[in-house]
Amino acid sequence: MKRSVGLWQLMGFAVTSLVGTLLHFLYDWTGGSALAAPFSSVNESTWEHMKLLFWPMFIFAVIQRFFFKSREDFWCVKLKGILLGIVMIPVIFYTYNGAFGQSPDWINIAIFFISAAIAYVYETRQFNNKTTVCRSPKISFSILCVIATLFVIFTFFTPEIGIFKDPLTSTYGING
Repeated sequence: MKRSVGLWQLMGFAVTSLVGTLLHFLYDWTGGSALAAPFSSVNESTWEHMKLLFWPMFIFAVIQRFFFKSREDFWCVKLKGILLGIVMIPVIFYTYNGAFGQSPDWINIAIFFISAAIAYVYETRQFNNKTTVCRSPKISFSILCVIATLFVIFTFFTPEIGIFKDPLTSTYGING
């Protein structure tokens, strides 16, 4: 099982990396489609980059679940991994910018891939070590659904706080 877990996680990292990269451009490619907006980046804010990691990880987890039916800890591990990944984006970004000033685009791109790698490595260790005690997988899945809902809501009704601010245009969300 350890080998198949590793292969699944490696595939998850690859899918997340590819799909997340494509989602970065989807909103522009669709001419600013309101249907694409909840899943893609509508601006260059930190929040929008967190969304690029969340959606591919979450959708991959939904698919992966069909192959991990016997794992009672599945949604608890996935919740922790996805949260770790999306939290790492602002942690690394703001730490880097606080230490060195503005970051070049290649650093921002690297932050996405590093955050995804950290999340998938963490999940792989949790699956292989079988250390996660999951009292309620339904609650873990529900929390992921709440996070998904927040990504949709905040795309259209964006709070005017720093994590939502586009550093290039100083605007917030889809409506600028």
